[in-house]
Amino acid sequence: MRRILSLVALVFISAGATVLPQQSSIPRLLRPALDSLRAHNEWTLAQQQSICEIPAPSNHEERRAVELKRRFEALGLQHVRIDSMGNVIGERPGSRRRPLVVLSAHLDTVFPEGTDLRVRREGTLLRGPGIGDDCRGLAVILAVARALQENPVRTDGSLLFVGTVGEEAAGRGRGVTYLLQRELPEEVDFFLTVDLGDFEITNRAVGSMRYRVSYFGPGGHSFESFGMPNPIHALGRAIATISDFQVPADPRSTFNVGIVQGGRAVNAIADTAAMTVEVRSVSAEELGRLNSLLFGAVTGALRAERNRWRASTVPIGLKIDTLNIRPAGQVADSAPIMRAALAAGRMLGVATPLTAHSTDANVAIAMGIPAIGLGHGGRGRGEHSLVETYDDGDQGYLGPQWATLIATALTGLR
Repeated sequence: MRRILSLVALVFISAGATVLPQQSSIPRLLRPALDSLRAHNEWTLAQQQSICEIPAPSNHEERRAVELKRRFEALGLQHVRIDSMGNVIGERPGSRRRPLVVLSAHLDTVFPEGTDLRVRREGTLLRGPGIGDDCRGLAVILAVARALQENPVRTDGSLLFVGTVGEEAAGRGRGVTYLLQRELPEEVDFFLTVDLGDFEITNRAVGSMRYRVSYFGPGGHSFESFGMPNPIHALGRAIATISDFQVPADPRSTFNVGIVQGGRAVNAIADTAAMTVEVRSVSAEELGRLNSLLFGAVTGALRAERNRWRASTVPIGLKIDTLNIRPAGQVADSAPIMRAALAAGRMLGVATPLTAHSTDANVAIAMGIPAIGLGHGGRGRGEHSLVETYDDGDQGYLGPQWATLIATALTGLR
């Protein structure tokens, strides 16, 4: 760790110093690789477009994974493989195994099978579902791998390029969890995920807990069976309680009921009613508090509905299914991984705002691994929608350059 701190402080620029952007401060050994990224920017965009047209819904990323593996192999990465969970891994060994740095992006999208994934291009603007989130991230790691492989860049530590599965909500973060706990247990020293726009640095992991809450009973006729507990009424009581939750502005915390389902007819007491609900926070303590409030709200609503019709012998029940849990956490602004990211941004003359998001980095941070989310350099808009866009502008190549500077600062240059 002391060696890494020295590298960031001396080869790059101390994060605490007040300096102007200095292209001249870029390590000489990296200049050919960075020049290559600029010269081959069209290749990077072609990677982004072509891989985005391969379907990869969460939990069904196989086709895109096979193609990413092929591209890793074509670039000459070593020990290329698809692990038991479906993550794609390619290695670029250094003079030694450690420090081991993971540079990742996620394979999956929120779009179901059958979605039209054709990408349309208008100059520097690309349109298509998933084109920014996270096809751009995949293109960035491919570009970094190519630039390092084709130029004389040697590192002390090793760099792993990874396409993870299951990052989106339906995937529950299963890919990165398996990668860090089973595939590379206690091996990863730094974790980077390219999954944001512009030059954001996410060192505050927004934690979330998501559930499907269902109330159920036998149901009946709205007139003839009146007087029995009603699952929809119980659900309404729960939603009303949730809507009155009080949350702090700092640490930022939120709650939301996103989907409500139930009932068959206006003259029927429903036999089931359900909602999907989430709580979020950048604070692990606040997330835990909100989670307790949520469970109190849904169980309290069940009791209240039973008590409303206490003369009835008709049962009403409650089922809570966990959809996704992502831990909250934070990496200190002074940590080596942050100093490397901030210094690299200054070298390129770009602003690097610190933000809070939910990414694969959440899992790493919760495990005590220094981890951040990185922007991809261009401008992404409309993520998770069919009208998603990515604009490369006239300096999109700076995104892969930024990732290259950070990753090699953490591995160390020889």
